Amino acid sequence: MPVLNKRTVLIVDDEMINRRILGKIVGDDYEVLYAENGKTALETIRRQPKTISLILLDLLMPVMDGFQLLDVIQSDDQLRRIPIIVLTADKTAEVRSLRAGAADFIPKPYDMPEVIRARVSRSIKLAEDSGIISATETDALTGLYTREFFQEYCERYDLYHPDDSMDAVALNINRFHLVNALGGRSRGDEVLCAAAEYIRSLVQGAGIACRCEADVFLLYMPHRESWQEVLDSLTTAICQAMGQATLSVRMGVYPEADRSVSVAQRFDRALHVCNMHHAGYQSACYFYDNHMYRRELYHEQLIGEMDAAMKEKQFKVYFQPKYNITGERPVLAAAEALIRWEHPVLGRISPGEFIPLFETNGLIRRLDSYVWSETAAQIHRWKDQFGISLPVSVNVSRTELYDEQLEDELLSLVALEQLEPQELHLEVTESAYTEDDDQLIDAVSRLRSHGFYIEMDDFGSGYSSLNTLTSLPFDALKLDMRFIRRICDSEKDCRVVGLVGEIAAFMGVPVIAEGVEEYRQYELLKELGIDMIQGYLFSAPVPPEQFEKLLLSPEWTF
Repeated sequence: MPVLNKRTVLIVDDEMINRRILGKIVGDDYEVLYAENGKTALETIRRQPKTISLILLDLLMPVMDGFQLLDVIQSDDQLRRIPIIVLTADKTAEVRSLRAGAADFIPKPYDMPEVIRARVSRSIKLAEDSGIISATETDALTGLYTREFFQEYCERYDLYHPDDSMDAVALNINRFHLVNALGGRSRGDEVLCAAAEYIRSLVQGAGIACRCEADVFLLYMPHRESWQEVLDSLTTAICQAMGQATLSVRMGVYPEADRSVSVAQRFDRALHVCNMHHAGYQSACYFYDNHMYRRELYHEQLIGEMDAAMKEKQFKVYFQPKYNITGERPVLAAAEALIRWEHPVLGRISPGEFIPLFETNGLIRRLDSYVWSETAAQIHRWKDQFGISLPVSVNVSRTELYDEQLEDELLSLVALEQLEPQELHLEVTESAYTEDDDQLIDAVSRLRSHGFYIEMDDFGSGYSSLNTLTSLPFDALKLDMRFIRRICDSEKDCRVVGLVGEIAAFMGVPVIAEGVEEYRQYELLKELGIDMIQGYLFSAPVPPEQFEKLLLSPEWTF
């Protein structure tokens, strides 16, 4: 590790001449701060507890003497790490000082400068080494630091190397769980130890490393322009330990990490860029850059403003019509509720931006509840204003189906707005069904028993086999729009859509095709026996007042 910058020594003595003598003795090797009594010293220590490496403390002083200051420091978990060398001409005070927590004792007068410098250096080194060694600080398996101590060590490194350009690096072994599953825990431990051995050799003399968790490692290293050689060497070391070349590693690097953010945040960024890419079969390195930083700030802004946005009705529920095409002319039969964010400063924010963000951090539950409430209220208004009952579908996620309060919430909502449950359609993605989870299927079945109409959304995007459809609870199939985009150009997709239509007809459930944009798609879907279509051919999602024009003219004429 590079030579550290100067440590800081605080000299506490009420005699100015003594302060000057000691300052001259240690000033060439250390940054020196001064205090004329214990009270002033304590104020200085509390302002910069992590900067001060040692205190030279006189015992007999006014205001607050040395023993009082020793008591305060030893009772504070953050301050007691600072070693204290007591200064006094009273030799009988030595034992009392050591018992009070002093690290060493220097008698007055100060006529042996070399001894004083040696004792100061030794006390600082012992204190720092003690901090490094005492930490439950090493991982029992690999011998690398634990994450907690690693973070503390990085903070200390920053104190003494403020000008060093450092990279925060996260390493993750792809598909490591399969190593344990196929080779047993001992085999997995061999791989981790091989990785740790290489990492240890890499940081020796030039960095800090820890095992963060399971198969994740963190490194704090001097900046380098390329990490590819390190990644390749680590991959080779792991594969040699396995005796095969099937394992790979992904690496996330926050280069020249910003010192203005905490150590924890720096490594969160490295981990974020490491984990945002799915584990592949090739080792790969990814970098956290300014674009990601700006997006991170943007996302934090969106998260922070969500509550105010709901309160101020910045979130608008738009409606896209669904037309029944089984007759001579398309007829408006239902609609889908879709959320839009009209931000007073940022303008319209794409749902593709904020919905995945809220899904990731769990806020989507609150936003969905908002959409359900606004949608139910709008259905009620249309019934009152026009005497028209138009069912509208809303999204319900897999996570929400596990919520024990969901059933009561939806029933309370339709009761509040004086609606029948079948007027509020619930869209559940096909992927929610593919887990074949009894708890989830029971939840959907209970909702249907209350009269809610369930649409299996994005059918064809998951992995449901067609012959399992008869055992799953739903009232309509909604085809994934990717089929529709290719239906006119791909005979295979066209035949699949036709087959789904036949199976649905046999089961007595309608098929809805979304994403219809062209008239020839409409013609082909009608020919294939699809019941309903939704898409820009008829209308984009529109606000309620614009949707009312479609509501009052339900037949569509091309």
